[in-house]
Amino acid sequence: MGKIEILNRIEYVICCVGAFASRFNLSNAQAYAYLRRFTGIDFLLDCYEAEHTLSIDDAVEDLTHICLQKGGRIA
Repeated sequence: MGKIEILNRIEYVICCVGAFASRFNLSNAQAYAYLRRFTGIDFLLDCYEAEHTLSIDDAVEDLTHICLQKGGRIA
């Protein structure tokens, strides 16, 4: 994976964490900790190829669903 691809993935994850934080009235740090704990960050990285083609709102919906399946309670 090249440097540009890595930077694109980082930027995408940051954007999704910020959107998730906004949606649920969390700080960015709280959103990141929640997404890390309930595998949302792993999901974004593992499924980047498909997820980054969707809207950020769709990504937040997917994150919400994934985290709920893993024991999260934010919905």
